[in-house]
Order: sequence, then structure tokens, then C-alpha cells
Amino acid sequence: MGRFVHSKWRKTQTLKKDSGINNYVPQTLPLTEISLKKMLQQHHMVYIKPVVGMHGRGVMRIDWDSKASKKAYKYQYIYKVKTFNNVEDLYRSIKLTIKKRPYLVQKGIYLLRYNSRPFDIRVMVQLNRQQTWETTAMIGRVASPGKIITNVHGGGMLKPVETLLHGHMNVMKQSAFIANLRFLGQRVARQLHKQYSGIRNIGLDIAVDHALKPWIIEVNTSPDPFIFRKLKDKRIFRKVIGLTRKKMSVVKKVRRKIK
Repeated sequence: MGRFVHSKWRKTQTLKKDSGINNYVPQTLPLTEISLKKMLQQHHMVYIKPVVGMHGRGVMRIDWDSKASKKAYKYQYIYKVKTFNNVEDLYRSIKLTIKKRPYLVQKGIYLLRYNSRPFDIRVMVQLNRQQTWETTAMIGRVASPGKIITNVHGGGMLKPVETLLHGHMNVMKQSAFIANLRFLGQRVARQLHKQYSGIRNIGLDIAVDHALKPWIIEVNTSPDPFIFRKLKDKRIFRKVIGLTRKKMSVVKKVRRKIK
């Protein structure tokens, strides 16, 4: 019944039960030396992330250059880049950084770029006053120069989705693409709600690859509503924050009754 689901692994497993959503979920596995080696052989680039964590903290990008004879493996953590001759040394270095904290390894998506910087899209979906799931807002997040994460807390920049997509698709395709994200967000919310009936807000982080396919790289059950203040249409933010506060007040009332 909890309002928040902290485990990225549990959320991924729940989403994969819906075949229509599964097509948008990058391959994801618990991180081990074996799974890391397997995923690099399949995808050449992966991201690893803590099972529980927020704001992109602890996320690393790992690349394997199959044509290189030396230093074929590298990972980037914040601004620091390290290179290795083999996956065993790479994994040992990663373990020294993450210690015993459980991690996931996820197929890497080569993101579309805006002014040479990668971006993704946050899609906000909320349970409205009619108790149906509604996609209430979207905003683009552009990575800070030299960084691998787009989160605002990590220095990312907020931009309208249309601005970011402008150089990659025409207006008609943009409209269809955004409509698909709205539908996908609602389907994801309904699927998670089956398993976790207490959730009221979700934020999908959507990566877009160079074939213009959207990928669900993460779903946050405690999304920050205040990033939508940056949108020109202030009615969007007012709706988002209104639904967010309504849910918070309902929870407080229920808690008082329980006490």
C-alpha cells in the first residue's frame, strides 16, 4: 500500500509483466561480474545504477571497445574516467567504489543530443480527481557539459520537449511521438498501481535513441513537481502541484484517522 517504491529492480520486474511496456524497457540485470561481462558483449555500452537511489547519484557509464587491443574497457563516474585492459580489473574497481551496495546493470541507450549534450524526457503521470491516471506534464532534461546524467540536481538544464525534438523530427512526428509518451505513461502507471496500490504520482525518465525509439530508463514514484515551473504555460505547473498537494493532504488525513 506504500506510496513510494524505492527498489528499481522491483519496479522493472513489475513493468516487464506487461508485454506492451516490456518493449520499451532496456535489458536490466542485477550487477555481478558475469552479468556485466554478458551485457557489455551484447551492447558494448551499459549503465550501472544503485538499486535504491535518487537524483542520478551513483550512476556510472561503462564502455567496451571490442576493437581495441589495450585499455578496451572504461567507466565514467561523474567527471572521472578510468580505463582497464580487462573486465575483471574493471569490475574490481567498480566494487571498490560501490562497496556492498546492490546495483543494476542496464543496456545503454545512445541519447539524442541538444547542442551536443545528451537529453532525456521526464513524463509526469498523476492520479486525478476522477481517480484515473492522467499524463499532466512533460519536460526535457539536458545533461551538464561532460556529465552522463541529466538530473537537475546534477547540474542538468530544463527545456521544453518540443525544443529538444525540433532538430530530430518535424512537427507532425513530434505530435505523434508526444501522444505516444502520454499513452505509455498512463499504461506504466496502471501497471505499477496493480502491484503498488498506494502510488499516486509517477515520473518516467524516457531516453530517445537515434532511431527515435523511446526507452523507459527509470520510473520514480516520488517525482519532483517543481521542475515544471520552468514551462512557459504556468497552468501545467498549477495542475501538477495541485494534484500533488491533494494527494499529500489525503494521506495526512488517513494517517490522523489511523492514530
